[in-house]
This record gives sequence, structure tokens and C-alpha cells, in this order.
Amino acid sequence: MKTLYLECAMGAAGDMLMAALSELSEDRNAFLEKMNSLGLPGVRVEAETAVKCGVTGTHMKVTVDGAEEESEDVHDHDHHHDHDHGHHHEHDHGHHHHASPADIDRIIDGLDVSDRVKSDAKDVYALIADAESRVHGHPVSEIHYHEVGTMDAVADVVGVCLLMEEIRADRVVASPIHVGSGHVKCMHGILPVPAPATALILTGVPTYGGQVKGELCTPTGAALLKHFVSEFGDRPVMAAKAVGYGMGKKDFERANCLRAFLGESEGKRERITRLECNLDDMTGEEIGFAMERLFSAGARDVYTRAIGMKKGRPGTELNVICLPDDADALAGLMMKYTTTLGIRRQDMSRYVLDRKIETVSTPWGPVRIKTAEGMGVKKRKAEYDDLAELARRTGLSLEDIRRELEIE
Repeated sequence: MKTLYLECAMGAAGDMLMAALSELSEDRNAFLEKMNSLGLPGVRVEAETAVKCGVTGTHMKVTVDGAEEESEDVHDHDHHHDHDHGHHHEHDHGHHHHASPADIDRIIDGLDVSDRVKSDAKDVYALIADAESRVHGHPVSEIHYHEVGTMDAVADVVGVCLLMEEIRADRVVASPIHVGSGHVKCMHGILPVPAPATALILTGVPTYGGQVKGELCTPTGAALLKHFVSEFGDRPVMAAKAVGYGMGKKDFERANCLRAFLGESEGKRERITRLECNLDDMTGEEIGFAMERLFSAGARDVYTRAIGMKKGRPGTELNVICLPDDADALAGLMMKYTTTLGIRRQDMSRYVLDRKIETVSTPWGPVRIKTAEGMGVKKRKAEYDDLAELARRTGLSLEDIRRELEIE
């Protein structure tokens, strides 16, 4: 499975992500030509070689009318750090206008890129607009992006969306995000790190700070990660084919870079939770009803086992397999629909194959086929409900229809 892993040990900014992913591109010059032919007003994108703490990578220099944006962290002492083009900290150069979400959407819609890239870029901006509106207490329609509405930020977002479209990873994983600490200057004044909009965008995402003074993750970086990354955690077992290094502009004691690993991972391991309880005073119908409610509320699996309980009573153990985020809600339903007074919970991981459903045509009508692959294995199975429906309609046996599918 084609896997992209983003290591955000020094946070993430739009330009760092674009730089790291550009090193994974089949033809980086073609990408740069594409960026510079989009017609973003005054924007020029160049890839520069940059070295941080002896590590060589790429810095994406995005200039608007020849000027590159700077950001300022606030320091107790005199180290001056510059990280990315300060999407969050605008110094109101003459070439900046404050764009509204509708302006940005119009600009993106007018670009010569695929619909997929347009919708990804607009979704990333929607995350930022929603966070800004909640932080400032204004409806989204009244939000005017200050730093992230500048053309350099639009270039970063569109650039990352274009590269993600080219890479086409089946699975995008990222490390927990280092957000930095201290304070940062922006047009509203001096704000704590992570800036409030960044903190809101990263709700539900594992983050940490405290080791480095300064803003490491910008709102643009946060929104791009939130949109594209499907799971956060350790780097999966994967054979990397390429590693990209995207450099920030500030200098720290540690290499200020974002690393992107692209390669194949075998199968997939995901976190899963098992909930179970013992029942000895419910009828089969009542247990069946509880199972039905649990399935419809999103349980991945629900099953029972016959057990012997105290005083020789026969009983039933009810088990629910679910995603960790759903466990509390499903435990509540187990309490509601069964007679239990307590539920055991176990968090574990499981190996899963990548699953897809495709529809194939047969002489009697369409049948959905479930395919699963990974860990060196490929499996195909026809959807039982579809087979049963065809068998009822045609008078053929399930076996006859399955045989026809094998020929197909």
C-alpha cells in the first residue's frame, strides 16, 4: 500500500510541506513551472537548497512582487528566528490585501488545476475560516484572512494540494505535531503559541510543545495536515522509496525540517476497542435487539458467546468491537439496552487488510464484490445480499451465480 508518512518533529508550515513533498515529485521542475504559470498575482515560487544542522533539504522561496514574508517570534533574549513566510504574522506590506473566504474561493476556482485540487484547497481554507471565525467571534462570511489570505499562503496551499494529487498515496500518516512554545507577534498583538486559530484547527490531533521557543506550526500547516492526514502516530513499518526534506527558515538547536517518507507499507494496524459484559437475565430476543442497536450505532462487530455463570446459571457474554472514539457512546447503549451494571473495556490493535467494494455485471444483474488486500494477500468475495436477491429472482442456486462470477 502506497504510504506517505510526515514527520512533524519541528512542526509544519505550508512552505515546509510543499518543499518536502516537492522532493518526492517525479519531476520537480515541471511542478515549479506549473506553480509559476498559475497566474497567482505577483507570485513566484523557487526551490532553494538549504542546510540546517548539517542536514540538506529544500526551502521553497515564495515571493509576492519580489518580497518574501517574514515571521517574528517574541523572545526573552536576543535570538531572532524566522520560520516560514509568517502566514500568521503580517507586517502589512503594501502588496497585501485582506481576502475574504469568497475572494479566496474565487481565486482557487479560476486556477488551471483539476477539480480535485480545487476542492482540496477550498476545504483547507474552510478549516482556517472556521477556526478564525470562532476565535474572533465573527460569522465566517465576515472573516477577512490577514496572514493566510496573502498570495504566498494561497501558493503554499495550492502547491501542497497539487503534490498530494501527484503522489496519490493510499494512506497518509503523520507524527504527533510539535507546535513550539512561547509567544508570537501578529497583527492583533502578541499571542501565545500555538496561536488560537492553530490550536482550534488541531483539536483532536496529537500535539506537544515546550521543547523549543517559537511558533513551529502555522494555521496553514495545521489545516493542510488536518485535511490530508488520516491517522497520527508512529511511523508505520514501511519500505521507504524516497525521503523529502522541507526546511523552515528559522535556525534552532535542532534541524528545522519536516520529513516526508514515501514507500510501501504492508497491511495496516489500527487501534480498536473491545467492550464486553456478562448477561444472565435477558431473553434471546432482547439480546438480539441490543445487538441490532449497537450495529446501527457504528459498532464494527457485535457477537455473543455462551458462558456458565455463578450457581450454575447459563449466561451470555456480549462483545462489541469498535473504534476507540466510539467506545463511550457504545458503552452507553450497552447500559441502556441490556441489564448489565458494568462493562469491561480493552484497548488493543488489530491488523486489517485494505478493503474496497466494486460492482460487476452478471447476465442477471449487478453484484457487489468485496476485495481486500495487503500483507501479501488478496481476497475477493461477493456480497451475500446481492447473491441472495439474484438467486430469489432467477431460481438459480447461490453456487450457480458464484460460478458465473468466477468466469467473469
